[in-house]
Amino acid sequence: MKRFGYLITFLSAFALIFSASQATAAPKMTEKEMKEGAKIYFEECAGCHGVLRKGATGPALEPKKTLEMGTDVLAVFIQSGTAGGMVPFGDLGILNEQQINLMARYIQQEPTAPPEISLADMKATWKVTVPVDKRPTKPAHNKNWQNFFGVVLRDAGQVAIFDGDTKEKLATLNTGFAVHILRVSASGRYLYSIGRDGKATMMDMWMKTPALVAEIKTCSEARSIDTSKYKGFEDKYAVVGCYWPPHLAILDGATLEPLKVVSTRSYTFDTNEYHPEPRVAAIVSSHYSPEWVINVKEAGYIWLVDYSDLANLNVKMIEAERFLHDGGWDATHRYFMSAANARDTMVVIDTKTRTKVAKFKTGAKPHPGRGANWTDPKYGPVTGTVHIGEAVMTVWGSDPAKHKDNAWKVLYKVDFEKAAGVEGGGQLFLKTHPKSKNVWVDFPLNTGEDTRVSLGVMDINDIQKVEMIKLADRGRVVHMEYNKDGDELWVSVWDQKGEIVILDDKTRKVKKRITDLRTPTGKFNIYNTMHDIY
Repeated sequence: MKRFGYLITFLSAFALIFSASQATAAPKMTEKEMKEGAKIYFEECAGCHGVLRKGATGPALEPKKTLEMGTDVLAVFIQSGTAGGMVPFGDLGILNEQQINLMARYIQQEPTAPPEISLADMKATWKVTVPVDKRPTKPAHNKNWQNFFGVVLRDAGQVAIFDGDTKEKLATLNTGFAVHILRVSASGRYLYSIGRDGKATMMDMWMKTPALVAEIKTCSEARSIDTSKYKGFEDKYAVVGCYWPPHLAILDGATLEPLKVVSTRSYTFDTNEYHPEPRVAAIVSSHYSPEWVINVKEAGYIWLVDYSDLANLNVKMIEAERFLHDGGWDATHRYFMSAANARDTMVVIDTKTRTKVAKFKTGAKPHPGRGANWTDPKYGPVTGTVHIGEAVMTVWGSDPAKHKDNAWKVLYKVDFEKAAGVEGGGQLFLKTHPKSKNVWVDFPLNTGEDTRVSLGVMDINDIQKVEMIKLADRGRVVHMEYNKDGDELWVSVWDQKGEIVILDDKTRKVKKRITDLRTPTGKFNIYNTMHDIY
């Protein structure tokens, strides 16, 4: 993987030097090809490179750069990825040879912006399928609903609801395309989804059979959703963070009626240059005040949005770092720790004092998801991240109250190449639980055939020792979630005939496989999600 990454870098440099004088116009494309290219770009590329192709986690793909590189070199990148973490779309079978050639030509064209979306446009898509007064006032079943799992069936545009006790599938609900995350209301009864197509849906876990009760399309592309959880505002609001148009949409928490839209177009915090596309990435709901903590990605600000008075909206903008992406809470739920992927940096916000308290480097393209918190036998409470760009887990101290000297400092790293022979990056998530002694890591974007269908697992008392557990012979193994009791781990095998693999956390052995699920990816346990346990 490393050797091939160097080859790609060399080819890229070669093309830049020798092809610049020859690249004068974009390759010709038919209208049909342009439509297909736009669809593939939206589904597979925009998340890293931006709708306007100005770059973020991935580099900018504007014509002034791509024309110099040319179709052949661009096709090599798309086919085999890079050592820095780009997905090998051809090697993984995501795109075929014709599609790779198409995309190599498409990204040499001038980018076009999708249309803007107003509050009125959103309202035209709003549907309440089960009115509030027709919903149960208490659970209409005797199931352990707090141990339900929402499972994203990515390419099917669906979310499946499973009973975590019986492993029975209770419902399959139609949602948006490529649902990115699920979040839960403060009460736990409502499960919210947001698709990459900007469609938000709301599902009621208290109904006799879990059902979709409301939906709305808030934008063309989105990645984040959360709810109001502060005392007195439970279940009152939901908020969607959009990639395009770059805005956040505040919705009624019980019906998804659109209430307010706020643009995030602004100036970058460091150079104070105007940016037309500061996308909204991670959102969490503060435990200390009626606020949402919102990553404004390209601008490099973390917004604290006070939802207590929507008519007089108060937004505090904290200078953080550019290209903010994902993140989550420390174990006390006071500190929000966010990854700025393209800057190889973590940023820490104290939501009690409403200030930035730390910023530090971790490694190439940190991607913690919501992260993982555990108590290290030597250093006390710590938090970790994995990386898209290298086979390393970075761990830092996250307890300034009792372990001040360790707080917000990188304490150690686990090198997966040395410990388990894993070359390259391609990690997306790590996971543990307060009742577990294990830390689990996935490698779904790794180019190694065995690596990307395996999990790495470490005992917190012997963290440098990594056991690799192969779970499939196809697809990619991705995203881990615990059950309510913290003794089972649910893992996805991501392909067209996917599976959920359920592991006994203590023995690390497979307990059950749930098969015939189309492209299962993220899984979210109701109890753990409503209480921010990770």
